[in-house]
Amino acid sequence: MIKTRFTEQFRISVPIMNAPMALVAGGALAAAVTRSGGLGVIGGGYAGTLGGEPPLAEEFVKAAGARVGIGFITWALAQAPELLERVLALEPAFIFLSFTDPGRCSRRILKAGVPLICQVQTLAQVGEALAAGASVIVAQGTEAGGHGGARSTLPFVPEVADYLKRHAPEALLLAAGGIADGRGLAAALMLGADGVVIGTRLWAAREALTADAAVARAVAATGDATVRTTAIDALRDVAWPREFSFRVIKNQLTDTWSAREAEAETKRGSLRETYAAARAAGDFDIVPAVAGEAIGLVHGRESVADLVSQITAQAETCLTRGGSCDFR
Repeated sequence: MIKTRFTEQFRISVPIMNAPMALVAGGALAAAVTRSGGLGVIGGGYAGTLGGEPPLAEEFVKAAGARVGIGFITWALAQAPELLERVLALEPAFIFLSFTDPGRCSRRILKAGVPLICQVQTLAQVGEALAAGASVIVAQGTEAGGHGGARSTLPFVPEVADYLKRHAPEALLLAAGGIADGRGLAAALMLGADGVVIGTRLWAAREALTADAAVARAVAATGDATVRTTAIDALRDVAWPREFSFRVIKNQLTDTWSAREAEAETKRGSLRETYAAARAAGDFDIVPAVAGEAIGLVHGRESVADLVSQITAQAETCLTRGGSCDFR
């Protein structure tokens, strides 16, 4: 058993949380993570502002009483303040906010007595998150799938750890981005994190809402097969702040557009209908599967319980044996 400040404060047995992946982290996945000893979170994503997302109340019911939180894209949640009230009424274990200043939503969350977890991509954002009342900071590296920034996990996490030690020593730190096995968990702890947020490896879990066809693409690929670009958001006309780009598995769309970001901006919204139809049809040549560089460590669709058990055992071995840790 790996004990950290994270496991002690949240009364869990392993320092693992799943990423609040939109359209992927439903109630079943979140509950499975919690029941495996970690801390589960349901992905609230765009707070329903884009449509097509599973109703949060239904996903919360699917968690079947497991202690789980709910995560949102902050700038989208700010456009749907009434949803925050409905979510708080569900009594989630915490609220997880990512992307842009959480201060616009945090006051109501803290007033309800719900812990606030904030994901950051730059050191400046750490200060914003602390000012908003976050008790847990998630330092996300650019290796992560989905939206993110430009900082890499390996140097970013210890820099945030040093910042918190100076300015907010009581705040917990979780590492995210490219962490998919016990080596990643052990490394994150050595870098100063209290635990990890795992996305891509759990994106491929049996309990995830991810389409089998998307997982199959990940299993057949390596970490070389992902790309980070702003072009997709421009073409489908989703108003992401410019500092965040989108990491996905390469496909026909990214092969055509990923390096043409400026041109894509001039054609904003030109693929809106095509993209929506492709998503409904499960056409992954047009809609790229959203996953990170850790796809090179994904080799099949396993259960959350098996994954958490494997990752924890591997991490314990690494922390005990150090450089002699070998899982080949």
